[in-house]
Amino acid sequence: LETGAGFPFAINNSTGWIVVASELDREAVDFYSFGVEAQDQGSPPMASSASVSVTVLDVNDNSPEFTQREYGARLNEDAAVGSSVLTVSAVDRDANSVITYQISSGNTRNRFSITSQSGGGLISLALPLDYKLERQYLLTVAASDGTRQDTAQVVVNVTDANTHRPVFQSSHYTVNVNEDRPVGTTVVVISATDEDTGENARITYLMEDSIPQFRIAPDTGAVTTQMELDYEDQVSYTLAVTARDNGIPQKSDTTYLEILVSDVNDNAPQFLRDSYQGSVYEDVPAFTSVLQVSATDRDSGLNGRVFYTFQGGDDGDGDFIVESTSGIVRTLRRLDRENVPLYTLRAYAVDKGVPARRTPVEIQVTVLDVNDNPPVFERDEFDIFVEENSPIGLVVARITATDPDEGPNAQIMYQIVEGNIPEVFQLDIFSGELTALADLDYEAKAEYVMVVQATSAPLVSRATVHVRLRDANDNSPQLKNFEIVFNNYITNRSGSFPGGVIGRVPARDPDVSDSLTYAFEQGNELSLVLLDPRSGELRLSPALDNNRPLEAVMRVSVSDGVHSATAQCTLRVTVITDEMLSNSITLRLADMSQERFLSPLLSLFLEGVAAVLAAPRHRVVLFNIQMDTDVAAARILNVSLSVRLPASARGARFFSSEELQERLYLNRSLLAAISAQRVLPFDDNICLREPCENYMRCVSVLKFDSSAPFLASDTVLFRPIHPVTGLRCRCPPGFTGDYCETEVDLCFSSPCGSNGRCRSREGGYTCECHEDFTGE
Repeated sequence: LETGAGFPFAINNSTGWIVVASELDREAVDFYSFGVEAQDQGSPPMASSASVSVTVLDVNDNSPEFTQREYGARLNEDAAVGSSVLTVSAVDRDANSVITYQISSGNTRNRFSITSQSGGGLISLALPLDYKLERQYLLTVAASDGTRQDTAQVVVNVTDANTHRPVFQSSHYTVNVNEDRPVGTTVVVISATDEDTGENARITYLMEDSIPQFRIAPDTGAVTTQMELDYEDQVSYTLAVTARDNGIPQKSDTTYLEILVSDVNDNAPQFLRDSYQGSVYEDVPAFTSVLQVSATDRDSGLNGRVFYTFQGGDDGDGDFIVESTSGIVRTLRRLDRENVPLYTLRAYAVDKGVPARRTPVEIQVTVLDVNDNPPVFERDEFDIFVEENSPIGLVVARITATDPDEGPNAQIMYQIVEGNIPEVFQLDIFSGELTALADLDYEAKAEYVMVVQATSAPLVSRATVHVRLRDANDNSPQLKNFEIVFNNYITNRSGSFPGGVIGRVPARDPDVSDSLTYAFEQGNELSLVLLDPRSGELRLSPALDNNRPLEAVMRVSVSDGVHSATAQCTLRVTVITDEMLSNSITLRLADMSQERFLSPLLSLFLEGVAAVLAAPRHRVVLFNIQMDTDVAAARILNVSLSVRLPASARGARFFSSEELQERLYLNRSLLAAISAQRVLPFDDNICLREPCENYMRCVSVLKFDSSAPFLASDTVLFRPIHPVTGLRCRCPPGFTGDYCETEVDLCFSSPCGSNGRCRSREGGYTCECHEDFTGE
């Protein structure tokens, strides 16, 4: 009942026999349980069922099978007899099967044995091995259940026994390496030898201590750097190197490797400071020490020996030197703070390695000030312009000097040392402000000249200050009454009339900046005097060029635009004749000038002459004033005049020269008292000075010049008629030539006649009469 496809049993439905319908396999199914049913043919049919169990009994129909077709094992040649090599295992699917193992082949000289143990076959060493004879065994192992069997291959490799240890050639190695070698540089290759073979002779190298700077290749023994080396940090390393074989058990040997690091010039000198600062006074002598620089070099030997230099740096344009061994910086010459107050030098520390390494350092040297510079004014002379009438206390200027020094050495004090007497100005001692202490009047004093001094003790400087006042129009023009005295000498010469400027209106304005204008207000309706309104220049009208005397009174005004003044101008035209000149005399006045005589002494002089001669003043005609050029140092003024006689005088019109000379000379004291002038003795005869030489005879010749220009004073414009006193030198009798150097034979013309004999003598001749004759 309920059987499926492939069910291995069948039942005969008639007999009830259960038969095997298909092959059974216990190893697949070893037990079957099923039900059967019996049924009759009745109606209704009746049935009954039963349970059937069938156990499949085993038969030896399966061979044993090894779990591996090939086995391998290694065995040292020194393995002990009885040592287990390996266990092989086979499986038999049949039940209650007993498997036995045996070595069927390959067991040369029966070195191995196999026994069944726990279902497997344990291969053991039956006899000692010899690596030198057999290094491998290929065993065939059979597994049998008594009827059936299976085989497998077992490979036994005999290994060499580790009977020798590695050996280094030396127990101590020493090598040198430069500190600048790159990471990964092989320092040394250390090798050991092992008389074993194979794995027993394969050596692995290692370092006992962990030194991070180095590593060792485990296979080659090459010691390489794995960090940068620095001689300055560590000069040597000692490594414990072990060589270990790969035998069982492992054997080893240890040696010591001393690595000496060789110095290279890999360190530049290092200054003890990043920069240096020093100071020095500017007046110190050359080779004065300023400061000392110092550097170290971590290298050794020549690589670490340091010297100092400015070469390639900055020595302040040669103002400083540095000692190569000590590093002392010194001045090389005198310094000047005013030119260079601060030096920024650059020095080098250089080692003696090859190539040399150098390190720069900045050195700042401050030059300290000393008072070696006097104050300096901007200019040697100051021109200061100040308005007159400025208020008292006004600061008119600020006069300052500069001092290139600094600090207290540059403090300046000011003072006026000359030209401030009386004290008109005050100079502030610290600021240099110049203040007016008094009223400033241009007309009283237009310029003040002072010497100011700037002091930076003990040094001083001086400058001249010109305080020039600017004129203000605070004064009226000044104009006095004045005369124009025109002595008109009528001659045959043309052009003697003064057609040009004869002078100018004698006005003045204390305010020099004022511009004056001039005008005639009255009295000049006939334009006898021509006036330039801008310059005040005066000219005479050509209408006055005649032989008529004239006197005219005019009114003149002058204005500065704000103020004005007027005065009287009197024009006097006097006709000078030859008769007047021939009856004239010249008085000599001591210590007198033309201007002083005209103003104010002219009037007194005329009154004095009139008083001495008992004549009215208007009859005294003064026609010439002239300085005596022969005695210029004595300041003698020659005054020429003539005096008219009263109309009742017999025939003559003028006092004769002799009478004038006599009366004036005899009354000189009266004349001097009235005129306030000292009259000297007469010196009219030019021949009294004996100008002729070689006994030449002097003859006086008097002429007059009518072309002289006008003379001017504050109140008078005077046209003089200059007498020109000439002379002629005549040779004495008997001489001739330009210098009377040739003697003349006066007897040549027979001056003694026929009754006398002429005899020459110096300067003349003598007549000697013949007998019977007499007379001159």
